Formats: sequence, structure tokens, C-alpha cells
Amino acid sequence: MALTYLLLTGGIVLQVMNVNVYASFLRRSSRDVLSSGSIRDARLSYAALILLLFFLAGYVLVTFSGRATLIIGAIFFFGAVFCTIMIHLITQLTSTVKHRSIDIVKTLVKVIEERDPNLNGHSLFVQNVSMCIWRHLPDDMKRKINETDLDYAALLHDIGKMGIPESVLNKPGKLNDAEWELMRQHPRKGVEILHELQSFETILPWIEYHHERMDGKGYYGLPGDQIPLESRIIAVADTYSAIMMRRSYKPARTYEEAIAIMKDVSGTQLDQNIVNLFCRIPKAELEKCAPKNVEAGIVS
Repeated sequence: MALTYLLLTGGIVLQVMNVNVYASFLRRSSRDVLSSGSIRDARLSYAALILLLFFLAGYVLVTFSGRATLIIGAIFFFGAVFCTIMIHLITQLTSTVKHRSIDIVKTLVKVIEERDPNLNGHSLFVQNVSMCIWRHLPDDMKRKINETDLDYAALLHDIGKMGIPESVLNKPGKLNDAEWELMRQHPRKGVEILHELQSFETILPWIEYHHERMDGKGYYGLPGDQIPLESRIIAVADTYSAIMMRRSYKPARTYEEAIAIMKDVSGTQLDQNIVNLFCRIPKAELEKCAPKNVEAGIVS
């Protein structure tokens, strides 16, 4: 009898863990750009959680009924073990798919950036810095932003440059008014490119408004208080990358120069709170954000 209750107790403990792990998995991934599916898929996911809770209730009732046998105890315990294994496989498979998917996108972005030598590695740099900023956000702000969504938005922020003529992208001198008007359309062209991907709907405004300014003098004149927080983060990362990377028309700048420039435009071009937070990130962490193929003035 002691072994029977030991098995049932073990089954209860495992089922409580399963419910917590699966509920946490649903909270993390159900609304990001890779996991969001149809309403039917969402209903099935939450139906599975309800069944786990139902099984947990069953374990408790059987344990305290006083009628359990060793066979029943063994069935319940190994049933809980089976649920644990399946939940582990589901979470691992989802994680693997996400990593493989973003690797594919990185490759596509790299191909796109090959059109402009000045941009090669820029998107990955912006992605890395954006996620570094996200990790340093206060917990209340961090919870408002889906990590996977920001990861994709930062990586794809310049995908609209696919629609900009190479003669404009690769022009060695200053752009004239007509060329600047074309260049200013690249955030919206990016939205047009990604519009067919319904799961990307959440991140489209973040991409569209990453060149807006806090003083309202950005590409589309959006007032600072209407700029999405995620766009403000990408804007800080984008500015840092633009300053630090060597371009055909300018040398790479040092970390100290970049910090000084960003502080100077804080509150007008860039969000002051994000810049202040950015400036507190250890320099060593930002050094790791530069892709290996990017020549950046990290070292003073």
C-alpha cells in the first residue's frame, strides 16, 4: 500500500509540474510571430491544458479515495511520466523550429544586404543590440514585449530596402530630394512585403515606424508619444549600428563617440529613457553584438 501511495504522490507532483510547464509554454509562445496560428489551433492548445488539469484532479481523487491498487498507482505514475516526456518534446521541438526559422531569415537578410556593401551585417547588428536592450529593460517593460516578435522586427526592419533602386542604395554622395523621398519609403515597403504573412501583423507597425523621431520630425511625422516602444528600441539600436559601422563614405566611430552622439540626440531623435538605459549596458556586452564580418569601431 505504501508503494501505491508513493506512486500516486509522484504522479501528482509530476502532473503539477506538467501543468506549470505547459501553461508557461503557452504564455511565452502562443502570441509570437512563429507560434500564432488559427483560432482552432489555439483552442486545441488550451484544451490540452484543461485535460492536464482534469487528469491532475483525477490523480488527487484516486489518491484520497482509499481504493487505489498498486496497478492503478503504477498506471497513474507512468502516465504522468509520459505526459512529462511529451511536453518536453513539444517545447524542445518548438524551440528548435524557432531557431531554425530565424537562421533562415538571417540568411535571406544577408542575401538582401549584399546589394549594398554599406549595409552588409547591419540588420544582424541591429537585431543583436535590440535584444541586448530588451534584456536590460525593467521587468514591467520587458513583460509588455514579446521577445520573439522583437527579435524578428529588429532583424527585418530594413527589408523594405529590397524595393529601393540600387542606384539610390549605393550612391556614393548625398541623396537629392527625390532620392531621399524614395529612401524614406523603405519602412512602408517593408510592411508591404511582410503584409501577406498574417502572423507578422503585430510587428508591422514596429518596422514601419522605426525611423520616427521623438520630436515628430521622422520619416512620416508620427508624434513621439505615438511611436511604439518596440520601434523606439529598434531606433536606438539602428542609430548605434549606423554610427559604429564603417561605411564607404565614413570611418567607423568609437564606442565613446557613439555614446556621445546618442546622448546628444536623446529626447529629440531618440527616446531619452531608452538611451539612458542603453548607456548603462556594459561595453563588453555591446562588443559582442557586432557580427564577425562587420568592421565596427568598438575598441577605443
